[in-house]
Amino acid sequence: MKTGFDHEKYTRLQSEHILERISHFGGKLYLELGGKLFDDNHASRVLPGFLPDSKVRMFQKLSDKVEIIVVINANDIEKSKVRGDLGITYDLDVLRLIDAFRSIGLYVGSVVMTRYASQRAADIFADRLTSQGVPVYRHYPIEGYPTNVNLIVSEDGFGKNDYIKTTRPLVLVTAPGPGSGKMATCLSQVYQENVRGIKAGYAKFETFPIWNLPLKHPVNVAYEAATADLSDVNMIDPFHLEAYGITTVNYNRDIEIFPVLNALFERVWGSSPYQSPTDMGVNMVGYCISDDEVCRQAARQEIIRRWYQARCAFLEGHASEAEAEKIRLLMQQLNITDDDRPVIAAARSRLETTGLPALAVELPDGRIVTGKTSSLMGPSAAVVLNALKALAGIEKTCHVISPAVIGPVQELKCRYLGNHNPRLHSDEILIALSVSAATDENAARALGALPALKGCEAHSTVMLSAADANTFRRLGVNLTCDPRYQSHKLYHGKK
Repeated sequence: MKTGFDHEKYTRLQSEHILERISHFGGKLYLELGGKLFDDNHASRVLPGFLPDSKVRMFQKLSDKVEIIVVINANDIEKSKVRGDLGITYDLDVLRLIDAFRSIGLYVGSVVMTRYASQRAADIFADRLTSQGVPVYRHYPIEGYPTNVNLIVSEDGFGKNDYIKTTRPLVLVTAPGPGSGKMATCLSQVYQENVRGIKAGYAKFETFPIWNLPLKHPVNVAYEAATADLSDVNMIDPFHLEAYGITTVNYNRDIEIFPVLNALFERVWGSSPYQSPTDMGVNMVGYCISDDEVCRQAARQEIIRRWYQARCAFLEGHASEAEAEKIRLLMQQLNITDDDRPVIAAARSRLETTGLPALAVELPDGRIVTGKTSSLMGPSAAVVLNALKALAGIEKTCHVISPAVIGPVQELKCRYLGNHNPRLHSDEILIALSVSAATDENAARALGALPALKGCEAHSTVMLSAADANTFRRLGVNLTCDPRYQSHKLYHGKK
C-alpha cells in the first residue's frame, strides 16, 4: 500500500506546536480534543501512513506534561446513550477510555459530568467512579448558554461549576462522543483559573477539516461525507481571511459560534487572543502530507464508501435519505463514480454470471479475486479463502480446509445452535482454516497471509450479516455493500 502521510514528522511537529501554545498562555493550556484518539480509522484511510492511534502516540511523548479530563453529559447517562461504533453506553465508554489511557501511561485526573441536574443514573455512576478512586466533578446547566455572555461569565454561570483540580500544564479534555460539553468544560476552567489568579489558555485540536488544504480537496470533502449526519459543511473561514488575508478552511459550527466565543474570551481575559476559529486550532496534519496524490485517491475511495454506507443505513432505518443524497452531491462535485472503485464492477459481474450474491476483494498488487455463494459457504467466506490463496501463491483449486473439519462445524451450526443454513460465515471459515493449519502446510501458508488483507478494498452485491461485516472490519478490509438484502423478508436478524 502506498503511503501519503509522514507519521514521524507529524509526531514531532504536532508536539512542538502544542508546547508552543502552552508557553503562549503562560504555562497552562486546556486542549479540547475533537474526533477519536485511539481508533481514528477515518484519518488512517484518507491519509495513508497516518496510524489510527497517531494522536495518542504523540501525546505519549508529552506524557509527563499531560493530564486528561473525561467529560460526559449527565443526560446521556440518564438516557443510556449508546456509542454507535462500539455498541456500548457512554458511561461504560468513559470507563473504557480511562482504562485505555492508563494502559499507555497517560494520567486521567478526573471525570466531569456536564449539565448535571441531580439525575439519579448520574449520581449512581459518580458513586461508582468515586469508589474506584476517580475524582468526579459536576458542571451545571446555564440558562442561555452560549449566547448569554454576561450570565455565563459570572458567579452564577461558570462560577457555580465545580472547580476541577488539575496539576499538569497540558490538560486534554475528551469525551465519549459529541454533545458532551468539552468546550464548555474548557471555558469554565479557564474562567475558574483566572478567578484564582492562574493564567490558563484554551485551544482546539481537531484533525478535520484540514485548515491549510483547499476547500474542495478530496480529504476535506471526505470529512463532509463522514459527517453528513451532523450536517457539517466546510467553509472558508471569513474571520481569518479578514484578519490576515489568508484563505483557510473550517466548518460551519465553529465559524457560527466564534463571535460568541470571542466575547467570552474578552470577558475572561480582557481581550481575545484569537482573531478567527482557525487561530484556535493547533492541527499540523496538513504539513505532514508527503504525497498529495495518494491522499487524494484515498479520500475519493472514502467518499464512495461513505455513500454506500449511508444508502445501506437508510435501508436499515438507521439514517435519513438526505444523508446519502448529500454524499451523492459531493461525489458529483469531484466527478467520482462507481468506476473509481473496481471491486464494484467485479462483484456485480460475478453476480451476473452466477445469479447469486457475490463479493470481490482488490489485493495490494491490484489483482481482484471474487467469491460466490455455494452450498458450502457464503460469498464472504469464499472471497476471504480465495484471497488468502492468491496472497499465499496457492492454486485456487487446492483445498486448504479438510472436509473432516468443515462437516462437524456445519453440524454444530444446524443441529445444536439452531441455524437453518449450513453455509459457513467468514469467521467460521477462518476458524476451520486455523484448525487445518495444524496439519496442512498450505493451510498454514494461507493463514499466514491474513495480515496482508488489511487495507484491501472489497464490495458485496448484498448487505452482509453482522458476523461477516464484523470479520471484515476486524481484518481491516474496507468494505462496501450494495443497498440490498439477500432475501425479500421484512425482518433481518443479526446473524
